[in-house]
Amino acid sequence: MKSEPFSYRLYRALTDGARPIAHMMLLERSRRNKEDRTRLGERRGEATRSRPAGPLVWVHGASVGESLSLLPIIEALAANDYSVVVTSGTVTSAQVLARRLPEGSTHQYMPLDVPSYVNRFLDHWRPDLAIFAESEIWPNMICQAHRRNIPLVLVNARMSARSFRRWTQMRSLAHYLFTRFDLCLAQSQGDAERLVRLGAPRVTVTGNLKFDSVPPPASAAALASMNEFIDRRPVWLAASTHAGEELLAIEAHGRLAARYPDLLTIIAPRHPERGREIYAATARAGLRASQRSLGLQPDSATDIYIADTIGEMGLFYRIAPIVFLGGSLVPHGGQNPIEPAKLGAALIHGPHIHNFTEVYAALEQAGGAYQINGADDLAATLDYLFDDATARDEVAQRGMNAVTAIGGALRRTMDEIAPYLLKMHLGHRP
Repeated sequence: MKSEPFSYRLYRALTDGARPIAHMMLLERSRRNKEDRTRLGERRGEATRSRPAGPLVWVHGASVGESLSLLPIIEALAANDYSVVVTSGTVTSAQVLARRLPEGSTHQYMPLDVPSYVNRFLDHWRPDLAIFAESEIWPNMICQAHRRNIPLVLVNARMSARSFRRWTQMRSLAHYLFTRFDLCLAQSQGDAERLVRLGAPRVTVTGNLKFDSVPPPASAAALASMNEFIDRRPVWLAASTHAGEELLAIEAHGRLAARYPDLLTIIAPRHPERGREIYAATARAGLRASQRSLGLQPDSATDIYIADTIGEMGLFYRIAPIVFLGGSLVPHGGQNPIEPAKLGAALIHGPHIHNFTEVYAALEQAGGAYQINGADDLAATLDYLFDDATARDEVAQRGMNAVTAIGGALRRTMDEIAPYLLKMHLGHRP
């Protein structure tokens, strides 16, 4: 076995000595609702569920986006009677997964990358296969799993040019960690080439799992209730917005209100805890708002409906025929347009979309979305789409066709994982 580089030995020593600080950090984060106070033990590797008998696959995604991209894999594993423990690192991801995980799978918070926490987690769960999403490189977790002969697969793997440059500044550590992976399934050829240069021994391009994501569900009762309140009002959704974008949405609403006096604007902030802040901004603009987190529905007096809840995007995507994707009018990099496109919405986005370059390129080529640059463009595009239902339906259909055509990553990923599942299954034969 290759000797450990000094950089990893130093990292392990520092994280091992950081346990008191880690404990205080968790407590402080829980006070700010960044951690689930009732489940802090999981962040120290303390399991709150029993390990099921038989083969167990461990699947990990950092946050909501990564976890949702893994859902089709989790569902495929559960459908074939594999038990799955799913880990993530954020409260929001845990809440979303609680609603969407299939039977046969369970969620735990990812332990902090402290050696004793990692060992405690692995001692309890004893996974037969570990599947990590995208760019989750935790040195202690990777090295401890490798020492226990747990095959490590990195799926939907991405390695940006910027991240690659950072890793090359720690070349010995990078090589040591990336050679621990049995298999890396990259999103693109560029990602694959950078992973190979960092030492990954087996790399295959399988595409982006997010292109195969299943639209989030919606309760039939909630959908019927919302449609009853909205009735025939023109409605649009500003989805996954970031600070500053809500102000532009409110401004666009104000510009359109004279032409569409019964217009309803729904704002679903990326961080629902900002609901009160958005409510205050709406009031300053002289408009009437209501917050879903308070149990309110959009009645006839509501101009701006603030969807500040978790796990209900499937409902709002189904209600709004026009969706603006946030994180794109501010330099965040955009949000995933695949789910609303698959549900038939006409899409609008800003210029900052580098997090989803490939899918937005496909939408642009197909004429399946509109790019805007500010409140003026947003209001004008909304006006056009409200006024011309045929044009709205056509762009929505082109968008749906575009995102459907670039799928297939799930099938390719499962084909690559299949030998590991077979070996794992045979190893547990009675």
